[in-house]
Amino acid sequence: MDKMPKWADVVLIPLINFALAMFVSGLVILAIGKDPIVAIKTMIEGAFYTTNGIGYTLYYATNFIFTGLAVSVAFHARMFNIGGEGQALLGGLGVALMCLWIDWPHWTIALIFAAGAAAVFGAAWAAIPAWLQSKRGSHIVITTIMFNFIGFSLLNYVLVNNLRPTGSMDPASAKFVSSAHLPTFHEMLAPFGIAFSKHSPANVTFLIALLAAVLVWILIWHTRLGYQIRGYGHSESAAKYAGISPHKIIMISMLISGGLAGMMAINNVMGEAERLVLNATEGAGFIGIAVALMGRSHPVGVVIAAVLFGFLYQGGAELALWQNIPRELVVVIQALVILFTGALDNMVRGPVERVFLRLRGGAS
Repeated sequence: MDKMPKWADVVLIPLINFALAMFVSGLVILAIGKDPIVAIKTMIEGAFYTTNGIGYTLYYATNFIFTGLAVSVAFHARMFNIGGEGQALLGGLGVALMCLWIDWPHWTIALIFAAGAAAVFGAAWAAIPAWLQSKRGSHIVITTIMFNFIGFSLLNYVLVNNLRPTGSMDPASAKFVSSAHLPTFHEMLAPFGIAFSKHSPANVTFLIALLAAVLVWILIWHTRLGYQIRGYGHSESAAKYAGISPHKIIMISMLISGGLAGMMAINNVMGEAERLVLNATEGAGFIGIAVALMGRSHPVGVVIAAVLFGFLYQGGAELALWQNIPRELVVVIQALVILFTGALDNMVRGPVERVFLRLRGGAS
């Protein structure tokens, strides 16, 4: 029997870790001569008090949901996919090819094909490290990190030599065709009489990210393949004894992981920039690792953690703008969240488990 219920593992412990990280962050803000209460209030108001702030928070959260799910699927197969950044970059290339060269009759059709191309390109970029891990024994962490740099260089070459408009000095593609424009929250909510900021980049991709979270939950916990992935992740020797092919599980889980990371591009490349730029991911692939850790590799936890990191991104921008607090301090706050949810997780987990054991013992 588990020491504590699943909801406590997925929701309660990450929230306690987050609260501790924010408390320590408050002490850091106090140490530089600023009021931590005012700082936290500024972050919350900037992220949630206006539709523009909410839109930016959900925009960032959408990126983190995709990359967090990508890392989570690999985690369940006992693999540490640090290549989400490169896979998302290559996913952006797939989106650009679909949206530059084809004049789609409607954005829904463009979205389907662009999402498919993003998933294929991201999965293909993850397939090589997966094959090297399965067949050659190369460590997945090393190869995925290496492929991040290779992907960045490859994208730079393609943008400069193939996709850059004639006469432009900017390493970016041309604007996508107008039929590939994704509806923003402002456009989606206007027919219902709900006012939403027209300057917010949040778009229909957020709903697709939530759908992806549901599908991952179904895959991992309600399908035979998901059971095999979790079984292999718990014990490779037991999985082999049960007839589960390690090569099959490594390849499939990494293909799914890479496809999810690649699909992040439909949000930032197709939905927001509407063109492919060199650093389109802006570190979201690495933040996905923290999101997966904080969310305990469970889709519900990943969505909650993604929104929290979206809050940190948007709230941090408002903090730097209005409180004259260095932008670097926001990075420190993010690092503290990662520290408490990752490295110091057992510091909280142990006491919480003991509390639930006492409650269970008292009830019996």
